[in-house]
Amino acid sequence: MTGITEDEVLHRIENGVAWITLNRPEAMNAVTWDQRERVIALLAEASADPAVRAVVVTATGKGFCAGADLRGSAPAGERVAGDVARMIRLGAQRLITAVLDCEKPVLAAVNGTAAGIGAHLALACDLVIAAEPARFIEVFVRRGLVPDGGGAYLLPRLVGPQKAKELMFFGDAVPAAEAERLGLVNRVVPAEELEATAREWAERLAQGPTRALVMTKQLVNASLDGDRAAALAAEATAQEINMTTVDANEGVASFVERRTPKYLGR
Repeated sequence: MTGITEDEVLHRIENGVAWITLNRPEAMNAVTWDQRERVIALLAEASADPAVRAVVVTATGKGFCAGADLRGSAPAGERVAGDVARMIRLGAQRLITAVLDCEKPVLAAVNGTAAGIGAHLALACDLVIAAEPARFIEVFVRRGLVPDGGGAYLLPRLVGPQKAKELMFFGDAVPAAEAERLGLVNRVVPAEELEATAREWAERLAQGPTRALVMTKQLVNASLDGDRAAALAAEATAQEINMTTVDANEGVASFVERRTPKYLGR
């Protein structure tokens, strides 16, 4: 990793939860190339680490993520056909894909403005908790740009095509309360309660049957892109695999024995 200091992306693991925190509050956490690569790497580490059973993505200051900070990217020479598509594919799209494909539940704790790729970073997470001052902005149209970072994929699946077009065509800020009403956000809380609420949710996830949660995440994500037959076949296969896990056997045994299950994430 070059050009990034460790304090620009904070990372800690507590009670089975990996906390990934963007920490450039002076820039409203506009994400640089190096920060993006660090977040992608941390999500991959979380997938592979059995000690991590849930992930929280959040930020410091008044902004969750104001979009991409292109000042952190390598200087460009003369642009040729294919350069922009490659940059998007290897950049913003890799970040969003890393969240969608993370093999642990990922929760966004949105502390402030989430604009552009920052909004898509939050919306790619499995659950979203927003502080009351937070807002979501499809800022691309204000710059004469097409939404990237998976925006035209994510938004219609959350709010439907008509509302997605409205948000993308006008680029208006969506306050947290409205985002909750639209289904972009699971819960809105006072700013001072954001971290505690995120911790409570994440630690509940971390105490759950991790592999079952991950396969449920994969089934839901895949169901939006396939037909009914494929979805039902995938569901049956996932349950077949899941029933070989320690947690599935513990869940069934605890039900039969009328006791609280103790899941190990295996």
